[in-house]
Amino acid sequence: MRDAAFHAYFERHHDSLSRLAYLMTGDASAADDLAADAMTEVWRHWDRVQAADDPAAYGHGILMNLARNWIRKRSRERLFSLEVLKRAPESDVPVVLDVRRALARLPHRRRACVVLRYAFDMSEREVASTLGISEGTVKSATSRGAKQLAEMLGGSLARINGWEAAR
Repeated sequence: MRDAAFHAYFERHHDSLSRLAYLMTGDASAADDLAADAMTEVWRHWDRVQAADDPAAYGHGILMNLARNWIRKRSRERLFSLEVLKRAPESDVPVVLDVRRALARLPHRRRACVVLRYAFDMSEREVASTLGISEGTVKSATSRGAKQLAEMLGGSLARINGWEAAR
């Protein structure tokens, strides 16, 4: 019975976890690995997942924690390569940013709130539950993240999936 319930959970939520991981990391390979790792953790804590008010949110929360750790590790690794960038002439730096790169520049909580609210169409309550933060924090982080995205993209981001970007 436990195996069948987990299999059904896996079938329903693996793609969503993989998309979320991709939007958080911008790396397809890492997204697949993080989704698999999240499912492993879901299996390890299956009793808690099933007992949760929202088992999908529990899995998303696991994925967000794994993505945050992956991002931190990558950031530490990149510190060693910053010396090269400091010596590069400004003209070598790309001027145009795409949405994924802009998302990657947002602080983790803002990125998480923006991605979950707009890419996954979660309510503020669902985002708060997934991230373990208050709804007020979700509102604030989402607003600031959207404004920061619009600024990074030069205000050219007028609408994304029916969402009016903050300016």
